[in-house]
Amino acid sequence: MITVVGSLNMDLVITAPTIPRPGETVLGTSFKQIPGGKGANQADAAAKLKADVTMIGAVGKDSMGEQLKRSLESDGVDVQRVLEKDDYSTGVAAIIVEEKGNNAIAVAPGANYGLTPEDIENMEECFKKTNVMIVQLETPLETVRKALKMAKDFGAITILNPAPARELDEEILSLTDILTPNETELEILSGLPTDNLDDIQIAAEKLMEKGVKEMIVTLGGQGCMHITKENISVMPAYKVKVVDTTAAGDSFNGAIGVALDEGKTMEEALKFAMKVGAMTVSKAGAQTSLPYLNEVENFDQWYEKMSILED
Repeated sequence: MITVVGSLNMDLVITAPTIPRPGETVLGTSFKQIPGGKGANQADAAAKLKADVTMIGAVGKDSMGEQLKRSLESDGVDVQRVLEKDDYSTGVAAIIVEEKGNNAIAVAPGANYGLTPEDIENMEECFKKTNVMIVQLETPLETVRKALKMAKDFGAITILNPAPARELDEEILSLTDILTPNETELEILSGLPTDNLDDIQIAAEKLMEKGVKEMIVTLGGQGCMHITKENISVMPAYKVKVVDTTAAGDSFNGAIGVALDEGKTMEEALKFAMKVGAMTVSKAGAQTSLPYLNEVENFDQWYEKMSILED
């Protein structure tokens, strides 16, 4: 079983020709209200890939919270442990997606910051059944720490997606089996430049000295770099037309969790996750862009068709 501890947000998405600069108003071309939040996206990604997934998180007692839970449940996520918080509104993310596919995001965490270490401690029965636990940084750090510790205490593989990036202490890093930053997050976490692959390796090794077991650094259109104490490898990305990068990292992390939960090797997990990520960025939205397992199983045919269309 996979347990995802993290955020649930309602994404308010405006598509526009460009992302506005400070003080600038840009007329958008469309608006959508889409279920999101890094935790919920990762749980949804894993569920669509036919994993047994439990979501631990918090929403407000409002219509958006109910909508977020219903959306996850409809895709097969167990939402019994998504708590309703009286004193908080449901988290909201305002997202502007430009025509090139890049995005800018502002988040009001709401109930996500009401998820406490005590809430996690009350989920012991869930952690006892967990093989892989995925967590991000859109909930309080002490809650993240507690989730990592509970998962390790019961023998689960721990995956920390350090987004949005912030300084992490050695205890949190030492409780992390697999750290999955992108280049920018790695630079913030390590305090070192990440301008090229050599820089990325040096920055990653600095974090591994603090206790991280292994790292997967996502490199956008370049693919990803997998780093352990014994080996370093780079896996290139599939070349696809990028429509929206909003949930790319979330789908990648969810796919890694699914593959490891099934007992696959890291090499197999990375190949699987690269396919899932490529399919995700080719569609708009967060959870609406996440592919189903049958789609990923037919990836080669899909990729060939995409290549022909682009030609």
